[in-house]
Amino acid sequence: MNIQFENIEQAYEFLRQLDAPPRLIRHVYLVGEAADLLIQKLNGMNVGFDEQFVRLGVVFHDAGKIIHSQELFAPGNQHEPDGEKLLISKGVSPRLARCCLSHARWKTMECSLEELIIALADKLWKGKREVELETIVVARIAKLIDRDFWELFIELDSCFETIASQGEERLRRSL
Repeated sequence: MNIQFENIEQAYEFLRQLDAPPRLIRHVYLVGEAADLLIQKLNGMNVGFDEQFVRLGVVFHDAGKIIHSQELFAPGNQHEPDGEKLLISKGVSPRLARCCLSHARWKTMECSLEELIIALADKLWKGKREVELETIVVARIAKLIDRDFWELFIELDSCFETIASQGEERLRRSL
């Protein structure tokens, strides 16, 4: 049976019960700030997507760093498959646990719009622009809301830049 999370506070509490280090909690909170700005923009454009899934996916995307805590300080990807396994073993839905993989493997996996938004928030929070990912997100949204790609690109690029421009400040708060 899958655990149902009614809000992100329950998700944060679940991470704490799994002994998530404070640095991980702080990281997902900061990624959540970027995600909230993306969500706000997309809601204002009447894009249909599962906002709650995005919020929860952001909280859980790096859960594997509970097991591989060295990856909180150094590069590594062992946390991705092990995070998915950990969450599933604790009763999190496989669809939500999959964010542990898709946030980093969006180039090689078929991802939902929600998973792509989570991956994008995980880049933008620290000021990193990932053009290929941004282009995929814009194309997916353009098709979804039947808008011209380039017109939408200009509008969303401005949003992405605004979020990324606050990256240094978020990075300072992540230490």
